[in-house]
Amino acid sequence: MAGPMRGSMKAYKSVALDSQKTEASPYRVVQMLLAGALERLAKARVAIEQEKFPERGELLSATLMIVAELRMALDHEAGSEIAANLDNLYEFMMGEIVQANIHDDIEKLETVSRLLREIKEGWDAIPAEQQQVPA
Repeated sequence: MAGPMRGSMKAYKSVALDSQKTEASPYRVVQMLLAGALERLAKARVAIEQEKFPERGELLSATLMIVAELRMALDHEAGSEIAANLDNLYEFMMGEIVQANIHDDIEKLETVSRLLREIKEGWDAIPAEQQQVPA
């Protein structure tokens, strides 16, 4: 039973957050980055609704950095088609986040959140035995 994310571990190089470097696997780091981006998008939406524009700017800037980190972590040699598809998706999301920030566009935030949730659901469904990036 091959899920849509089968082989997607190969799509990412070894990634690590400084604070989590020693304790988090590359699989877990990507999982945390996706969760962090989703959390910030949700908070940014509230900030827009409450017209807290400096807060919105900070949250969306942080989200942009996370998506950029996910994008930079892609391994185009090992991940081939999956990595290329994710690269295009992340590039699209980054543009949407910038536009959402400029225009206070909640719909664009929803689009990015939906895409990130789909990626995260597929990622979370990877069986434990496939969570190790091959050396």
